[in-house]
Amino acid sequence: MTEPGTIRLELTSSTKCLPVVRGAIERMAALEGFSGDDTHELTLAIDEALANVIKHGYQSRDDQPIELTLKSVRTPEGTPGLSIVVRDYGRQVDPTTIHGRDLNEVRPGGLGVHIIQTVMDEVEYSCPSGGGMQLRMVKYVGSRDASSATPPAQTPTDGGACHGP
Repeated sequence: MTEPGTIRLELTSSTKCLPVVRGAIERMAALEGFSGDDTHELTLAIDEALANVIKHGYQSRDDQPIELTLKSVRTPEGTPGLSIVVRDYGRQVDPTTIHGRDLNEVRPGGLGVHIIQTVMDEVEYSCPSGGGMQLRMVKYVGSRDASSATPPAQTPTDGGACHGP
C-alpha cells in the first residue's frame, strides 16, 4: 500500500517517458512549495538520473523497467521536501565509483552526477537485492542555491552485494 503523499510511476527506459515524469515532478514540487527555479533544478536532476539509467544501466535499450517513487518528506523542523527514488534492474556498479567528472575537463556530456550532487541535499546509491541500482535523492524547499552549492556528501550504501559488469 502506498503512503499518503507518495506517487509511484512504473515506466520503460524510453526517453519518450521523460516528459510525463517531468510533469509529475513539476506538479508535486509546486504542491510542496518549491520555487520555480528550485523546481527546474529538481526536475533537471531527476531527468539526469533517468538518462543515466537509460544510457549506462540499460545501454540505451528502450524497453527496460524503471520504478520512480516521489514522496513528500519533512525535516525535523518541518521544512517540506521531496524524496525521489529511482530503481532499475540494469547493470550494477559499485556505488563508491559513482562520481561527477572533473569540470575542468572540457567535453560534452558526463555532467549528470555532478548536477544531481549539486542540486540535491541528500544522494544515496545502493545495490538492492534482485539486481540493478537504486538512487535515493532528497531536496528540501529553500535548502540551497545550486549555482553556489557544495555537493552533499554522497552516501553509498550496500543494500545488497554489488556486482560490476
